Amino acid sequence: MLLNTVVVTEFMTNCYIVGDDSTREAGVIDPGGEAEKILREVEKMGVTVTAVVNTHAHVDHIGALRDVKDALGVSVMLHPGELPVLKSASRMARLFGVTIDDPPEPDRLLKEGDEIAVGGMSLKVLETPGHSPGGISLVTSDGKVCFAGDSLFAGSIGRTDLPGGDYNTLIQSIKSKLIPLGDDVKVFTGHGPATTIGTERRYNPFL
Repeated sequence: MLLNTVVVTEFMTNCYIVGDDSTREAGVIDPGGEAEKILREVEKMGVTVTAVVNTHAHVDHIGALRDVKDALGVSVMLHPGELPVLKSASRMARLFGVTIDDPPEPDRLLKEGDEIAVGGMSLKVLETPGHSPGGISLVTSDGKVCFAGDSLFAGSIGRTDLPGGDYNTLIQSIKSKLIPLGDDVKVFTGHGPATTIGTERRYNPFL
């Protein structure tokens, strides 16, 4: 598996480029901003991007969505529960003191169990709401890696005080969807360092 992390904007959002090392096809997860930085990394990796997937639609995760989509000519994918968040993104961005282009409508709406093909590998969708109403996590087809968006962090969890967030829902998502993945699964988070399910199960104070 090919995997590179591009940390973007003052929000320090982790944008992931994940791909199949045999076909050199890849997906972009959470293009939060600085499209040119993301596109440079795509070119440097020598991959063909076939999809852009958002774990959720908060402004810090979609800032470069339109530019990346337009540059690469690929489909954008999102859970339907995030559509209200997506539509209000430009207004919310102004509240945080930033400006973003109006994001594009998703080309594909995702649900629990859907699989996104990336060359010879795939990303399976887990619905993990709580940080946002339609938040998802993505698990690689070998079951070894999870992209958790802002659901779970190293030593913490996503905030639940934004519109559509709910603390109890988030805790239930983590305990019912992420913890059962297994202790050895590596978790790549929306912000900050990667961790493992086992580490968070044992030491995360919220769990």
